[in-house]
Amino acid sequence: MRWVFVFAVGAIVATGNPAAAASRCDRLLASLGHQISDANCAESTDLTTNNPATTPSDNSLPGLPLGAFTPQTDRGVISPSPPNRTPITKAVPGLQIDARIAEDPAGEARILLRLPNEWNGKLVVAGASGTRSEFNGDFAWSDFVLQKGYAYVSQNKGILNLFIDSLNSPVPPEPLACRLNPNSLIWVHFYANDPLTPFTRWTQFMIEATRIGGNAVVAHYGRKPNRTYAVGTSNGGYQVRRALETAPELFDGGIDWEGTYLDPVAPNILSTLPPAILNFPDYVASGFDPNSTAAKNIVLAGYPPDIVSGKNSLRMLYSNSFWEVTLCQWQKRLDPTYDTYGSGTGTYSYVDRLAVSGVGANVGAITTTGDIGKPLVTVAGTMDSLLPINLQARAYARTVAAALSDHDQSDWDHQRQGAVYRVYEVQNGNHIETYRDTFAQLELIQPHAQRAFNLLVDSVERGSELPPDQCIPRGGSITSPPPQPGHCANLFVGP
Repeated sequence: MRWVFVFAVGAIVATGNPAAAASRCDRLLASLGHQISDANCAESTDLTTNNPATTPSDNSLPGLPLGAFTPQTDRGVISPSPPNRTPITKAVPGLQIDARIAEDPAGEARILLRLPNEWNGKLVVAGASGTRSEFNGDFAWSDFVLQKGYAYVSQNKGILNLFIDSLNSPVPPEPLACRLNPNSLIWVHFYANDPLTPFTRWTQFMIEATRIGGNAVVAHYGRKPNRTYAVGTSNGGYQVRRALETAPELFDGGIDWEGTYLDPVAPNILSTLPPAILNFPDYVASGFDPNSTAAKNIVLAGYPPDIVSGKNSLRMLYSNSFWEVTLCQWQKRLDPTYDTYGSGTGTYSYVDRLAVSGVGANVGAITTTGDIGKPLVTVAGTMDSLLPINLQARAYARTVAAALSDHDQSDWDHQRQGAVYRVYEVQNGNHIETYRDTFAQLELIQPHAQRAFNLLVDSVERGSELPPDQCIPRGGSITSPPPQPGHCANLFVGP
C-alpha cells in the first residue's frame, strides 16, 4: 500500500510519487485549518479495512496511557466476528484524515474523514459506541458505505476511552475509579467522567463532525453533499437520535442501531441496570434456574430471558463485561455524590436519588426527546441485555410517537411534520454481535442495520415507502408486508 502523510505542521513523509497527494492533502488541511488540528492526512490506495494501514494500532497516539486510544479494539466491538463482517469486494482509493477537533477545551475530541476518489455525492456521519474512538465503525459502517461511494466522517463523542487505575486492588484506588465487574480487582478511569467532558458533548461533537465533514467535502470535491445520513450503534445510536432531534437541517435521515434511551423520569441506564446487578448473584447461586425468584426479578425489571449453556449464560457475559462498570461510569458522571461501592451498585435507586441529588436535571440535559425532524429507523435486538428492548427501543418509539402526534396537531413546524419513524426488531438479536460465537441461537443485527440503511436511502431519494414497524423473525429479513407487524411476540425463539 502507498501512503503519503502530510501533517498539519507541514512535515511530509512520502513514498512513491508524493506530488499529487501532497497537493490534495495540503489544500484540504489548509481549508480545514480553523476546525481541526494535529492532523494526519494520507493518500491511500484502499480506504477499506483490507488495507492494514486504514485503522491505526491500539495505543498509537503519543503521550497517552494504555487504554486511552484503542482503534483496533474499537472496530471489533460492534461488528460480528469473521466471516460475518461486512464483505469487501473492491478497493476504495482516496484520502483519509485523522485529527483533533480544534475547538475543544478538553483536547480530546477527535474526527476521522475518508474521502473516496469515486464519490457518489453523499456523506455518512457515524456515531461511536460506548466510549470508543472515531474508528469504532470501521468494520460495520465505514467498509459498508465507502464501497458505495459515500464520503465517511466519524468522531469519538469528544472523549478518549479510559486508563487503568489499578490491576490489583480490593477497593477503589481513586474517587472516579470503576471496577470491571463485581469479581474483578482491576479498576479503570473513564475520561468521560472528567470535569471537562460532560455527556452533553456527545451531541455537540456529532453535529460539529457533520459540519466539518460537509466543509471537507466542499473543499475536496468542489460542491456540497447532495445527501447526508447519520448512522450509529449503542451510544452512537443515541448520537444519531439527538442529531435528528436537535439539528435535523443537517441531515436527510438516520439509522439508530441499539441506541441508548434516556428519560429523566425513567427508564434510563441508572434505573434499569441496578435490578440486574442486584439479582444476578442469587440467580447464579440458583444454578441459572429460570423459576428462581432472582430470575423472575430480572425479567420483571424488563430484561429478556437468559440463554444457558453449562456454567455459562448470556447474562453472565453481560455481567462480566458491562453491567456494573457501565452503571459506575454513568452514575459517577450523572450522580457524583453517590457512594458507588460503599452504598452499592445493585442497590442504587434512581427514584430515591431524584430527591437528594441533581441526577434528574443531569439526565434531563441529555434526554432523548423523540422530537425528530428527519426520517429515522431504529434497529434493535430482542435479546439485548444491556439496553433491553422493553426499556429502550420500545420506550423511545413511544416517545417519538408522542412527539410526532403533537406536531400533527399543530402547524408550527412543517419540517418536523414530515419526519418518519420505523422500528425493526431483530428476534434473538443482542447488543454484542460476537456473543453469537458463544450462543448460536442469537441473530446478528449488522445485516439488518445495513439493509435498513439501503431502505432509508431509497425512501429519501426515490420516494419509496419504508416497510412498516415489524418483528424480523429469526432467520428472516425486513419485508413489506411483514410476517409479524409491530413488536415481536416472543423475545426469544429457541433452536
